[in-house]
Amino acid sequence: MTIKNITVLGSGIMGHGIAQVSAMSGYNVVLRDIEKQFLDKAMEKIKWSLDKLVSKQKITEDQGKEIFSRITPIVDLAEALKDCDLMIEVVPEIMDLKKKVYAEVDKVVPQKTVFASNTSTLPITEIANTTSRPERFIGIHFFNPPQLMKLVEVIPGQKTSKDLVDTTISFVKSVSKEPVVCKRDVPGFIVNRLFIPLVHEAAYAMDRTGATKEEIDSAVKFTLHFPMGIFELADFTGMDVIHKATLEMHSRDKKVINPHPLIEKLYNEKKLGQKSGEGFYKYSGEQYERINLTEELAKKFNPIQLLGNVLNNAAWLVTNQASDVPEIEKALLLGMGLKKPLFETAKGFGMQNIVSELQRLAKENKFYEPDLYLVSLK
Repeated sequence: MTIKNITVLGSGIMGHGIAQVSAMSGYNVVLRDIEKQFLDKAMEKIKWSLDKLVSKQKITEDQGKEIFSRITPIVDLAEALKDCDLMIEVVPEIMDLKKKVYAEVDKVVPQKTVFASNTSTLPITEIANTTSRPERFIGIHFFNPPQLMKLVEVIPGQKTSKDLVDTTISFVKSVSKEPVVCKRDVPGFIVNRLFIPLVHEAAYAMDRTGATKEEIDSAVKFTLHFPMGIFELADFTGMDVIHKATLEMHSRDKKVINPHPLIEKLYNEKKLGQKSGEGFYKYSGEQYERINLTEELAKKFNPIQLLGNVLNNAAWLVTNQASDVPEIEKALLLGMGLKKPLFETAKGFGMQNIVSELQRLAKENKFYEPDLYLVSLK
């Protein structure tokens, strides 16, 4: 399976970013959207991004022009797909919309084309089964922004061929990214299965302990070695994204997430985080603000319940043969910026202590029942 020509469906932040990294690695790229104005805006952003790389002397001016010339914006779907080897779909995370797009694509796409969806939470198998080629369909989840983030999750559906998994891994490496394979099409894949439930757990920890957001976030940053606090990270990601992922993951598997009503409340109040000026925290300007977190504040909160939550979901991935510990650690390092391996941090707390804490919480709510793999490590 040779990939030379790529069509990216959808020219938003992720779409134009994927188009740019593909063109920078020598692929011919067609960027497709439903209106010319969306494509014009996307091409402007790509031009701006390449100019910035030129100004930083990462690429020459000629290289910038050459990369830009490899991207062709096209509105007409049949024309956009006519010589496509790999189609990467980056339309909004709405299942009905994705299914509608694939129904249109299926009518005009060449036989040789393979399909990849950049979904971060929707089930790959369900989308694949709406097409005429489920064995030639795979999940390829880039992280935002694709120009900077190294991680790409590769997710085969139930019918995806082994050849396509290998081809996709090679493609990811060819665009200078690091693949991790989520071997089963599970809710949240790897990173979101660990990140999204943790936001809810942090809200529960606030209720249970009376700790402040700043104390919890300081402990997440300085004791659990995350790049920022979990509430801070939620505000950076956006409550709309978190709420949508929560609904999707919880509808597929009640065991993955224990939804806290505060997330839905913030979403309904349009307190979406940094982008709206308020989420868990308030923000004053357009510029991204960091919350003042300190090692002193970190000492006031014991994050064992948060560690238990993220470890339990990591253990579930291992037990259910969706991933293994080295791949999970790689995903957390590259996708979430952890400064120390998760299981190494856990050893410092004592696996027995973490399991005991989960068992204590499980007396009130079965959701916290520790996974068998986690119990085996104590």
